[in-house]
Amino acid sequence: MQFVESLSNKNIFIIYLVLINVINFIFYGIDKFKSKHGFWRIKERTLLLMGLVGGGLGGYIAMILFRHKTLKTKFYIANFVGIFIIIYILYKNRWLI
Repeated sequence: MQFVESLSNKNIFIIYLVLINVINFIFYGIDKFKSKHGFWRIKERTLLLMGLVGGGLGGYIAMILFRHKTLKTKFYIANFVGIFIIIYILYKNRWLI
């Protein structure tokens, strides 16, 4: 409990960013696997939302590495908007400098 209390807002935000990006990356990988094997897929809405709420970098890297959703412009837009929102939050809180 003492560890959690000692975390600053910046550290909590960085942990959140790492987790959301790793999760989004994994979701893209799972969705690619499911698409190749004919299983039920992860909803596009889920992947888009994950990109917008901070997982844009993980989503974009997964798109390139897995060659997944690369023909759909809305995934580029959602991931890049998510990346820019994070940059804005980091800049606004003076954590980027």
